[in-house]
Order: sequence, then C-alpha cells, then structure tokens
Amino acid sequence: MTKSAKTIGSKVLRPRQQVEEQIKAAIFSGALRSGDRLPSEAELARQFAVSRTTVREALRSLTTQNLIVKTPGAGGGSFVRSADPSTLRSAVGDSVHTLLALGSIAFEEVALVRQHLEVPSVRLAATHRTDDDLTELREILDLQKSISVDDESVPALDERFHGTIARASGNRVLASFVSALHIETEPVHYLDLSPEVGRTTVRQHQQIVRAIDEQDPDAAEAAMVEHLTYVREHLVAYHRGDRDGGATG
Repeated sequence: MTKSAKTIGSKVLRPRQQVEEQIKAAIFSGALRSGDRLPSEAELARQFAVSRTTVREALRSLTTQNLIVKTPGAGGGSFVRSADPSTLRSAVGDSVHTLLALGSIAFEEVALVRQHLEVPSVRLAATHRTDDDLTELREILDLQKSISVDDESVPALDERFHGTIARASGNRVLASFVSALHIETEPVHYLDLSPEVGRTTVRQHQQIVRAIDEQDPDAAEAAMVEHLTYVREHLVAYHRGDRDGGATG
C-alpha cells in the first residue's frame, strides 16, 4: 500500500496579507494594546521590508475590520482601536444601519430579531438586576409619565429604558446587540404617537419594571412580550397605511 505524501506546505500569503496577519497577531497577543500607536507607514515598511503601498493596504484592511483607527493631523497616525462592549454595539449598529440603507435587509427582519433578544434580556435582568438598575428604571418611568407624547426626549427615554434593562441582564454581548438593534428599529422614529398609545406603553413599562423589581423572570417575560406585541401591531398597521396610532419601543 502506497503511503500518502505528508503535507508540509501551507498557503503562501501575499505581502499585504503577511503584514496584516502579523499586525493582527500582535494585537490579539497583547503585544499591541488598545490605544497603542503603530509605527509610521515608513517605519512599518522598513520593518517588514515591503513598500509603503503594501503597508497602506494592510492598514486599510485592518481599519475595515475595526481593529485600528486612523487619526489625521499632527500627532495622528494609526492606533489600536479600544475594544469594549460599546465598540461591539457601534460595529453592529453601523453594519445594520448600512444594510438597511442599502435595502439589503428589511426593517421587519431587524425588528423581529431585536424583539426575540429582548425576552432573554428581561429574564436575565429580573435575576441579576441591582438596586442601581432599579433606581435608573424608576427615574426613566417618572420622566416618561411627566412628559407629553410630542416631547423631543421621548425616543431617547425609550432607548434608555430598553438599554438599561439590557445592561441589567449582566450579559454585555446581549446588551450590545439589543441596544444596537433598538436604535435602528425604534418605532418612535417612524410613527406619530397618540396620547392613548403613549399612556398604554408607559403602563406596560411599569409592569416590566415591577416584575424586574420582584425578580420574577416569568412575569418579566410576559410583560415584555405583551409590550412588544402591542408595539408590533401598531408598526404593522403603520406599514399598511394606518397612521392613526403610534408606539414607543
């Protein structure tokens, strides 16, 4: 029986890819940390023994991957991007925003995913919430009850409400996705609110906070599902041309 030949080779990378992979490896290994400034293009070209054009292409690719950020002007250069949950939220939000703007994905698709994520989010919040989380949620509710539906702060308060619940879940990845998708699917940006819808959604928010306060995941889920179903019904009515009502998220 003939022995199969041993595999001793691997794909040979282009110079640009080699530069990119080595810089990436330095970032992932911690040799380059968040906020560190990379050497100049000329110095990198010297270190890698490649042209400045090759270095520039590698840096452009790393920028697209959100691993580095380029700052113009005196004192500028290429810096390792700060990596934290807010970076993830921004990356997800920017990507979804672009795809929606291009028509590559539908608003309803994003809204449905966000709603599915809000259920485990509120269940975890009911389990892991802190006194500070409750204080912030009650403060938001007091503000929502004190303003009219045409107040310009309504969208920001609604975003803050759902964002606080997501952070209270204790899962930073889940919170990043919920926050990013909520910003892109906030019904307030699309609908005209009526006083009746405004009052109803505030009552629903109160029920959600009450369940979180009592650390009852089942009740929290039921309250959130009721709220999101109500919002979705108004959103569907809007897309059908019925603009008599609106909703907060």
